[in-house]
Amino acid sequence: MFSGLLHLLGPLDWIGLAWFLVCWVGYGVIVERGNDGAHNLLGGTHRERLTWARQMMERENRVADVSLVGHLMGSVSFYANTSVYILAGLMALVGGLDRVLNATADLPFAAHTSRELLEFKLLMLLVIFVVAYFNFTWSLRQFNVLSIVIGAAPAPGASDEIKERAARKQAEVNTSAGDAFNSGIRAYYFGLAVVSWCINGWVFIGMSTVVLIVLARRDFVSRTAAALRE
Repeated sequence: MFSGLLHLLGPLDWIGLAWFLVCWVGYGVIVERGNDGAHNLLGGTHRERLTWARQMMERENRVADVSLVGHLMGSVSFYANTSVYILAGLMALVGGLDRVLNATADLPFAAHTSRELLEFKLLMLLVIFVVAYFNFTWSLRQFNVLSIVIGAAPAPGASDEIKERAARKQAEVNTSAGDAFNSGIRAYYFGLAVVSWCINGWVFIGMSTVVLIVLARRDFVSRTAAALRE
């Protein structure tokens, strides 16, 4: 199988695939586990989650907090359902590869693509959206856990030590769920780059770079990230 894959992919395809994996996997590691986490959008959001949890500990009525969690779960559910539809569409597309080949052949600058190579590219796309689906469902499960943590939160009259411990636990669960959601969104972005691979390897490399720049700008130098650093 590996020898067949070597035959299918040319040097430019291998370079594009390697660069794509570096952009997708490497960026995820940097933005979620890097030392600069305190200065990006994810780090700023975590601080706001901790502030939210601490303020909730002082409230008797926590209906608004439960409503916020429900809103977050609704957003994640939307993307999880959308991922299922995309996967179904891609599986149906595999059955109509001849029409896809004819359509891509008419595109300007499109490279000649064999049926086997197009099947591999669609398989890559399927894997990416399966990863997105797993991330969204894991995020949804963690938001369910968050609702339980909120329900078990101590009353305002508890000691400061107990409330601080509960607030940090709530913020960590909230952040973990949010990180899984962000990973699913990143998979969507990089899935668009794989779609461009159907044109040629240079466009694939360019789109992977564009997606990387867009994500880095939003996570590190956007107005929202700057506002959370204030």
